[in-house]
Amino acid sequence: MPKDGPQPVERELPTDEARDLLGLVRDLVQREIKPVAAEQEAAGVFPRETFRLLSEAGLLGLPYPEEYGGGGQPYQVYLQVLEELAAARLTVGLGTSVHSLACHGLAHFGSKEQRTEWLPDMLGGGLLGAYCLSEPSSGSDAASMRTRAVRDGDMWTLNGTKAWTTHGGVADFYTVLARTGEEGPCGITAFLVPADTEGLSAAPPEHKMGLNGSPTAQLHFDGVGVPDSRRLGDEGQGFTVALSSLDSGRLGIAACAIGVAQAALDEALAYTAEREQFGRPLADFQGLRFMLADMATQIEAGRALYLAAARRRDAGQPFAQQAAMAKLFCTDTAMRVTTDAVQLLGGYGYTTDFPVERYMREAKVLQIVEGTNQIQRMVVARHLAGPESKG
Repeated sequence: MPKDGPQPVERELPTDEARDLLGLVRDLVQREIKPVAAEQEAAGVFPRETFRLLSEAGLLGLPYPEEYGGGGQPYQVYLQVLEELAAARLTVGLGTSVHSLACHGLAHFGSKEQRTEWLPDMLGGGLLGAYCLSEPSSGSDAASMRTRAVRDGDMWTLNGTKAWTTHGGVADFYTVLARTGEEGPCGITAFLVPADTEGLSAAPPEHKMGLNGSPTAQLHFDGVGVPDSRRLGDEGQGFTVALSSLDSGRLGIAACAIGVAQAALDEALAYTAEREQFGRPLADFQGLRFMLADMATQIEAGRALYLAAARRRDAGQPFAQQAAMAKLFCTDTAMRVTTDAVQLLGGYGYTTDFPVERYMREAKVLQIVEGTNQIQRMVVARHLAGPESKG
């Protein structure tokens, strides 16, 4: 190992601007995020000031057009920024990905007037977004949602409950999917709902095994009035909006997972280089060297997979199958690598004196959010073999 410890990841970046951007991110991470990550996560502190700083630096709108206040960056660059943020603190990396997910519906399905009016503040005006799809009784089966929107002239009234909302109760706006018509995916419509709308409230945050700084909460819609001007896309187009958002969002989760795995590997490398047993550094023992080699290989493969999917997206090619593959592989990799990192540190790995136990707890949720890994396997299989037989 180099004398000064694990080295920064060597990035494949398309432009000098992108290289400068990654340098800015690494500097911000070292100054503002990493030094307080462990303490704030243990205390359950939501880093709102960090998100304001990211917004001011233009890092909350990287993959969106510059004409609306975005960064105009390719997805392959944006995802590598997410990886760097997640390696420092998953609450920040995942939160940035969720914010981007919340902006997707407006950016890709909103009218020109809607984008001009609302997107600049969402991308660079200090606002923070959340995405409301799942419900208490419909997680993976999102098409069976019960939250309903009823139209009366130019207004819609929303009633129901959304569950597992990242940033629930702290976001400034919510992209909400609600039933406006018949059962199934064709009767769903998307809306952009400000957090201060009357009748919208958040339940206390869930108590989770990890990501303690990132609030996850139910949202209650009790006669919430939303003007039709805040409908995103056509009536009944909401499920298409949701699937399009999730394809891109799953790549964000994949990048975050590789960031967590890389952080765990770096910690394991540093520990095994310094810790001695039987008069030799742990890193000299072949069995442990093989574990480190496997961890690094899995991380490199995951990074290559999510970047390949991102390049397809940047080229305007279909990428839903590749996004599901990347989310599946990268999050499973994060779980394996973080578990191995705890093992490599022995008893110390099981204590809060080292961050690998936190990485392991955080990696678990990445196998669940934005479609469980069982759902990802279903998505990939459908692309390979077609839909399942109804009989």
